[in-house]
Amino acid sequence: MILHSYPSSPYTRKVHIAIQLLGFSDRVTVRNADVSDPADQLRRDNPLGKVPALLLGNGTSVYDSPVILEYLDHLAGGGRIIPREPEERLAVLTLQALCDGALDACLLIYAESYYRTPEQRVARWVDRHAGKVERALAALEATTPALSGMPNVGQIALACLLGYRDFRFDKTWRDTHPRLHAWHDAFAAAVPAFAASAPFDL
Repeated sequence: MILHSYPSSPYTRKVHIAIQLLGFSDRVTVRNADVSDPADQLRRDNPLGKVPALLLGNGTSVYDSPVILEYLDHLAGGGRIIPREPEERLAVLTLQALCDGALDACLLIYAESYYRTPEQRVARWVDRHAGKVERALAALEATTPALSGMPNVGQIALACLLGYRDFRFDKTWRDTHPRLHAWHDAFAAAVPAFAASAPFDL
């Protein structure tokens, strides 16, 4: 399998963590994509031109991160990082959706500062997405998931959300969300794949 990846992407970080947790490291070749290059193979394997995308041995492409994680869990026998029991499964997938949505908002905020000059930036746009992030963090602070055994996809997504806040934004979330701060550090200590997949800019 070939994973189209990018080292600063929190979504590819989710997949890297799952690959290591499930023991698939020797079955996946990681290829850093150039998302701005129209000729990059990524656009043939994912028409959206987004990472992550996983190219299977039969030529099938799987994207994006929630679907890839679902496939990897299936490949590992099922019930490893996505619960089988319907109620627990629903809760875990909802946690993943919340964290992914907050990550979407974080990336849109970052893009506003990356692609636009200060004079071009739209404060209402930034405030709208910052509000999503703050509401998500408040909800997660109030319902911080327990850590035990194999992390599930919701916990992986939460760790990547908090890691991305550290990477692209200031770390004030740690002061205002002490339970999440403690949870992040406990996850990092328990899951070596988290540190091994730390984001960086090429």
